[in-house]
Amino acid sequence: MGRRKGGGVGDLLMVLGLMGLVGLVALAGAHGSYPAVGGAANLGLSGGPYRQRERVIRRLETLKASLAAGTAPSPASPITSRSRVYHVIDYGADPTGSTDSGEAIGKAISDAFQAPSDRVLMPGIADLGGAEIHLDGGSYLISSPITLPAAGGGNLKIHSGSLRASDEFPTDRYLIELDSTNSASSGFSYEYVTLDGLMLDSNFRGGGIAVVNSLRTTIDNCYIVHFTSDGIMVRSGHETYIRNSFLGQHITAGNDPDEKDFSGTGINLAGNDNAVTDVVIFSAAIGILVSGQANTLTGVHCYNKATGLGGTGIYLKLPGLTQTRIINCYLDYTGIVSEDPVQLLVSSSFFLGDANVVLKSVNGVINGVIVVDNMFSGSNKGIDIVQLDESKGKFTNIDQVTVQHNVARGMTLRSTVAKASVDGNRSTWTVDFSPMLLFPDRIQHVQYTLLADAACPNHALRNTSGNRVVIESDMTVAASVYVAVDQCVHSIG
Repeated sequence: MGRRKGGGVGDLLMVLGLMGLVGLVALAGAHGSYPAVGGAANLGLSGGPYRQRERVIRRLETLKASLAAGTAPSPASPITSRSRVYHVIDYGADPTGSTDSGEAIGKAISDAFQAPSDRVLMPGIADLGGAEIHLDGGSYLISSPITLPAAGGGNLKIHSGSLRASDEFPTDRYLIELDSTNSASSGFSYEYVTLDGLMLDSNFRGGGIAVVNSLRTTIDNCYIVHFTSDGIMVRSGHETYIRNSFLGQHITAGNDPDEKDFSGTGINLAGNDNAVTDVVIFSAAIGILVSGQANTLTGVHCYNKATGLGGTGIYLKLPGLTQTRIINCYLDYTGIVSEDPVQLLVSSSFFLGDANVVLKSVNGVINGVIVVDNMFSGSNKGIDIVQLDESKGKFTNIDQVTVQHNVARGMTLRSTVAKASVDGNRSTWTVDFSPMLLFPDRIQHVQYTLLADAACPNHALRNTSGNRVVIESDMTVAASVYVAVDQCVHSIG
């Protein structure tokens, strides 16, 4: 039988090398670190012991494969990792926050954007295959925003660490910016980017996260503080999901002596079809500012700044086309304001400390508004649970507004439907609904029943002006009158 040329000596050398590496792994397992041996640099032994061990194991696998193939790899050749996890400390980032790590993190991101294939998500957006930028639990100082390559990309995750703005960080930028001008036909720059497990400290210089012209972005389990503009800003794009996160300009748990000076906005939604779920905003002038359509807020707790100190929990600044659903939220001493609301749902939420819903007239339009099944708790100051702000003009275009089935303690109930009764021996019965109804001098539908003790008089509805219903009979009679009214009735046909 023939033998491979030079096989005996070559195989012996490879076996000896393999045995040496096995011993190195054993030492690492026993002592938690690696001995300083010659050739360590060629083996790529840098960073923490865990990743060192991973690299050695990969080297062992390479040697095994070479042994089976009858070839010997060059010790000086670099080891190419198949992993798409990019650890920023391997690029020189300082996890202690003593020195600036912006450039090192940028290099890791640049490498991650080398797409492993020619697959794409939306047209023009490269599929990065689930690449991860791993912050390794470090706290990194940065002097400029962390940005993504302008060419765009998607299927990427940045996670598990902290970023803090330096004293030189520009005050008009954000710590992380998903913002690019992309010429792709889809019109989007980034798709399916996840930011997870991040602590972001803006150091009172600018904002936390900017998501611009991006598609299907997830911001999950983040803690964002010390912003002066926005904790999170979403502009254009589509379907940014913000969940399980905490935001505040100042780190506080309420009753802060400087609350009157809180500024900035926790979350600024200037795009469509986004969702904010299970988020706490504990300090900011405005908790959530919405100027985009078809957004959903669920499980949000706002105690960012009390209404009495000039704060607003949720501000809907999209006159004429609100299309916002607010469900199961907690407005804690700070309320909801909506300008010219059109298609607005506020449901199953709790309002504490005289917090309420303010419907603000800009062009006099209110249409398709539903405020139902909420709880309100106040301090007996006579504050309405739902209030009309007509300081800039009356609501004149009113249609399909339903405010009912709410409960209040220490506040004044307001509704668009009401029921009441009156008893007496008379020929005129008046029921005053003005303390109950939302809109002044507006009753569109009346239904009443007159129950007389003996006689059966003729009777009729005479007047509804000033939200006072007047029923009149043709004779004096002892009777009870039951009246139901509705301020917004939609005509059919």
